[in-house]
Formats: sequence, C-alpha cells, structure tokens
Amino acid sequence: MLVEDPISYSVEHLGGVTVLAVGGEIDRASAPMLKRAVEAVLAEHPCALVIDLSQVRFLASAGLQVLVDAREKMDGSVRFAVAAQGAMTSRIIRLVQLDEFLSLHDTLGDALLAVKGADATETT
Repeated sequence: MLVEDPISYSVEHLGGVTVLAVGGEIDRASAPMLKRAVEAVLAEHPCALVIDLSQVRFLASAGLQVLVDAREKMDGSVRFAVAAQGAMTSRIIRLVQLDEFLSLHDTLGDALLAVKGADATETT
C-alpha cells in the first residue's frame, strides 16, 4: 500500500514575492513538515512572503501555531500575508481572530497585492 504525504508544498517567486503554496491536511502529524518548509523559505531572507493555503483541506491548531510562529519570527522585516478561503482554513483563522495578525486574504492575487501594496506605502 502506498502512503501519501499528508501535505505537499512548492515555492515560487512572483514579482519579488516568495509564495509557499501548501496542499493537503495540516494537523499535529504534518505541522512539522510545514514548519520546516517555512523555515527553509525564511532562511533565504525573502522581502515578502505569502503562504497560500488554497489547496489545504484541513487546518488544525498545530498548523495555526506554525503560521503564528512564522509571523513572529519575521518581526516586521518581511512583508507577510496568508491566502486562504473556505471553512477548513480561512474560517478557522477568523474564528480564533488571527486574521489581522496573519494578514488574511481570500485569494493569492489579493495576498500578493497586499504585500506589494505594503512596499508601495513604505516608499511614500
């Protein structure tokens, strides 16, 4: 029997923004994999990071903790946003009131605009 990884992820660079796209189920067992992926991206010292959860089917508290820890590690040095939509991701983030802290957006496009917009307001 073939066992699938609980999550998958890829890293893409879009117009100066690093996008970590995640799919699958993020729970206590798979959260360490997400944590390692985030740490690897942050080790590259991106100017802006979007974590795209649009392909995530389940987001448990362990996954939320990885997102919070990542945001805290950035301490304002990296423009950051999360793209998520749906009952299993964005609804959970909103219910625990992390949507402002994590700069939550419904689409990847909106999240990209938010981090690029942060760059535009910093230069004015």
